[in-house]
Amino acid sequence: METTSLAALALYTFVMCITPGPNNLMLTTSGLIFGMARTCPHILGIAFGAATQLIAVGAGLGAVFAVEPRLQIGLKLIGSLYLLWLAGKLWRAAELRGAALVAPVTFFQAAAFQFVNPKAWLIAVTVIAAFVSPGDGYALRIALVCAVFAIVGTPCLAVWAAFGAGLRRILHDPAKLLFINRTMAALSAITAGMFWL
Repeated sequence: METTSLAALALYTFVMCITPGPNNLMLTTSGLIFGMARTCPHILGIAFGAATQLIAVGAGLGAVFAVEPRLQIGLKLIGSLYLLWLAGKLWRAAELRGAALVAPVTFFQAAAFQFVNPKAWLIAVTVIAAFVSPGDGYALRIALVCAVFAIVGTPCLAVWAAFGAGLRRILHDPAKLLFINRTMAALSAITAGMFWL
């Protein structure tokens, strides 16, 4: 891959990973409720799931979605239901002590969520189409794309988790925490609705 293409891929990765989306919303919430250390498996699971998704799209799965659009509807439905479930849990969370009753998203749950996250599919299909040309060295180019996503994307994800963890340190007033939880719940519900736009 040429240097200009690599720079363009790194910039695309940065923009896609740092901008708001379902993953970043969930990471901020996890950082707020569980702290940074307990959110690390979630971050790494997203990175692993994204790499797996890029490999799957590169292997031809992206073409399946073009042929069978009902699969996309099913993924949107599952992703929406998950975000609405998360919104419900956040809405009812009154204080950080209540988080002990809930476990953070695991590595494998975060990886699996990528396969029902429409933004993740959009990113994977776009990256393979724009940055991975067919021919000799195809598998190596896919591996390079996965490496760029890990190197550039993982710190972007960590920023969102750190933001939530930072809020955790300053929010000791239960009324403020309730406001933040309900704001995050509303944003989760809005994100689920945006899947259908």
